[in-house]
Amino acid sequence: MSNDAESLVITASGDDKIGLVEGLTRRISESGCNIGESRMAALGGRFALLMRVSGSWDALAKMEARLPAIGEELGLSIIQQRTRPTQADKPLMPYAVEVAALDQPGIVNSLANFFARLHINIEALDTETYPAPHTGAPMFAVHMTLGIPADAHIATLRGDFLDYCDDQNLDATFEPIRM
Repeated sequence: MSNDAESLVITASGDDKIGLVEGLTRRISESGCNIGESRMAALGGRFALLMRVSGSWDALAKMEARLPAIGEELGLSIIQQRTRPTQADKPLMPYAVEVAALDQPGIVNSLANFFARLHINIEALDTETYPAPHTGAPMFAVHMTLGIPADAHIATLRGDFLDYCDDQNLDATFEPIRM
């Protein structure tokens, strides 16, 4: 059923309510499509979704045609785009970065700038805030998955990143993802 030559990326958001995931995934299944990758979250009373669905050309066309009505029925703003698999110019190694610090504006932008300057792709990024144990101080955590070019000198990159984090007063780890 799955056709990875072409797929549909769906971005949706709306008020968070019970049944949104079931309603959308049922309609995807009914259209003859398959969910390949997805990220969903409830943030501040809002629901957000990013997913890639695949299927035969006619199943994808059927899904595209139905999405505006599905969005209206479920109360979701939906954007859809056709896509094809991408091939990296060179092999990439997956690395995980974890950062924790006192919450302050600009942490994510500063981290993104560090990796962009080195031409390192951020493949996934999650953040959260939480109170510090014992003190209750506002803390901020960042979890990233990076695609690092295989020809990168990892020891130098790790050292530069940890030095950068020390300068920014960020507690961080930089480790390979073991599959």
